[in-house]
Amino acid sequence: MADRHNRDINRPSAKLPEPLGVTCVDSHAHLELIDQGKSATDPSIGEVLALAKSVGIDRVVQVGYSAEQSKWSVECAEFWSDTVLAAVALHPNEAPVIPDLEADLKIIDELAGRERVRAIGETGLDFFRTPPELRDRQKYSFRRHIEIAKRHKKALIIHDRDSHREVLDVLKEEGAPELTVFHCYSGDAEMARECIENGYYLSFAGTVTFKNAPELRESAKLVPANLILVETDSPFLAPMPNRGALNTPAQIPNTLRALARERDQGPDELAGIISANSERVFGAFR
Repeated sequence: MADRHNRDINRPSAKLPEPLGVTCVDSHAHLELIDQGKSATDPSIGEVLALAKSVGIDRVVQVGYSAEQSKWSVECAEFWSDTVLAAVALHPNEAPVIPDLEADLKIIDELAGRERVRAIGETGLDFFRTPPELRDRQKYSFRRHIEIAKRHKKALIIHDRDSHREVLDVLKEEGAPELTVFHCYSGDAEMARECIENGYYLSFAGTVTFKNAPELRESAKLVPANLILVETDSPFLAPMPNRGALNTPAQIPNTLRALARERDQGPDELAGIISANSERVFGAFR
């Protein structure tokens, strides 16, 4: 499993936020990492989903990062079929070190045809953890995922870390899928403008609430209503005031309210907009 997903997540649970008045969607979560070692059908997954629903988050996109974990994601979406949809992929930090990349890409391609799989992701580029000698292999995997997404007519969920220009260039070269999402958007306002021009969705995580993220807040102000999403990337990146705690889909209201303040919108208005955007990208959850 990639180093990104081996980080210590033995953290205290975050306090539940005040419920939203309008239901909304967590567009990117890793439920299996919240309570590690559990099966996709374990009651503990249902407990996480129930807590999220208690504060107004009644739909979750469970996102893949390896062949085996993508299988788990599909099983999760098929079992919790009133709440969860799946995305499948090889994470950009996984792809360069997989012994048989072609075999794992074949698994992702096969999973992409399942009805509850609505996106290919998270894929993309990560130059923070991947050394230069492995980046060509990472780019190859990214290109293959783009092709899979387009062939199956599924959305593309992009992981982009320290590789903004390169990600945008590959999307231009290959031709981006009609529905392309920048997960946990981490670029500046200039990049946001380029993404908006291309019709890419920008999904904001708890990082937008951090004091050291003024560029993210500036970007959030620029995104038109029809291109904004919200996510947890749980169990990572818990939003303020719970930074450092274990993140779960139930923390979406804290991030959403911060986004609403920056955009001078009511939180329930924004929740309704994001809910509609999420179903446009991923389709109906029920």
